[in-house]
Order: sequence, then C-alpha cells, then structure tokens
Amino acid sequence: MLDGAVKIPKLSPMEARIHREIIGKVKSITLSRTSTGKYFASILCEDAKGAPEKPDVIDADKITGCDLGLTHFLIRSDGRKQANPRYLIRASQNLRRKQKALSRKVKSSKNRTKARLIVARCHEKVGNSRADFQHKLSRALIDENQAVIVETLKTSNMLKNQRLARHINDAGWQGFVTKLEYKAIDAGKHLVKLDQWYASSKKCHRCGHKEIAMPLGKRFWQCPACQMEHDRDINAALNIKQQGCI
Repeated sequence: MLDGAVKIPKLSPMEARIHREIIGKVKSITLSRTSTGKYFASILCEDAKGAPEKPDVIDADKITGCDLGLTHFLIRSDGRKQANPRYLIRASQNLRRKQKALSRKVKSSKNRTKARLIVARCHEKVGNSRADFQHKLSRALIDENQAVIVETLKTSNMLKNQRLARHINDAGWQGFVTKLEYKAIDAGKHLVKLDQWYASSKKCHRCGHKEIAMPLGKRFWQCPACQMEHDRDINAALNIKQQGCI
C-alpha cells in the first residue's frame, strides 16, 4: 500500500481513493470492475484482533424484534415503522426511457455502447442508494440494541408471485439481513434468525391464539380469543421478539 495508491505485483502503482485507514498486515487485494467501468480494490488485512465477546446478560429494553415487509421496509417491536424507499420502482420510468433508447441503437455501434453505459449507471445508482439505506438502518439497529431478532424469509418461493416479485427484489431483504449479521459480529451483539416457517403474522402476541389463514390484504385483525385489535405488522414484530427470547 502507498499513500493514495495501490501497488499490485507486476503492475505500476495505481491511484486510488482510500476511504479508511489500513490497519494491520495486508494479506490480499481483490480487484473488481463494475459494468460502468469503475474499478474497486477489496483489501483483506490481518489486525490480530478477535471479535468482541457477546454479553451473557441482555437488558430487556435493548432487545428488538424486526418484521420485514413491502408497505414498510422494517417494523420494530416497539411500534416504529421504517418506510420502504422503493428505489427501483421510483426509477422505473427513467429506466424505461433509457432502455427504449438503447434498444433503438444499431448493434456494435458506438452510440449503442454509450446508451448501454447510461442504462448501467442508472442501475448502479439504484443499487448504491439501496445499499446506503440498508447500511444506515442496520448500523442504527446494531448500535441501539444488544440483540436483534429477525425472521428468515424464503424469497425464492415469494418471487413466484408475479404481482409482488419486482417489489420483493427491490426491497432486498436478504442483503439487509447479511449487513445486520456481520455488523452484529463486529460489534459483539446478538443476531437471532428465526425459523422460516414461524407464523409470526397469524399468532396473537397476547394470548397465543393462531389464525388458520391470514391473507396479505388483511392489515388489521381482531383476535377472537382475547378480542385484542392487532396491527398485522406490529403484532408480527412482537411475536418475533417473544420467540427470539425463548
């Protein structure tokens, strides 16, 4: 490593924007190239520091259950809801215009190459915006809590629903849980992932009554056993928290 540059064997030093201090011994450097022609260097370092130990005793107020959804991206067990930014849906009209322009270009022409780069930059902007949102939200969750409990979603099955497939891909739940996971390990916090078959939405968090069916359009329901009115998503988040604490 050099100041403001990366040195690869058999190549001259390459200018680089190093956004954080390199600590420890550099073990490897992996170079990658995006579809827009940008190059990134992923640097693996050995700093001889182990992951911090997770606390054995957890404050009950520092535990949160998280339900992931489409109307709201994240619903916490304390009732707070995080709106779903829908980056791809919001950019769809702009993307459609640029993709139509690309389809009209002559194949193998310079204009087609330019149009392809324009479309790739739009997709890259959507991906960067989504990643930035998920990084900030996952960092806030890990910093505010000692334990975070999330559901495990089988997105491959959910994508079979053609009406929701695009919205599910746009949400990127799996990427968000992955970010939560490595941030929790790095901070010495607990991350609990529930079984994918746990029916968090159908169960009353107060009395434990379980409904036979719960269609997606049913956002509020009343428990026939204890007569409690439920917000579907908040009830699911409370069930996730209770199940994760067992």
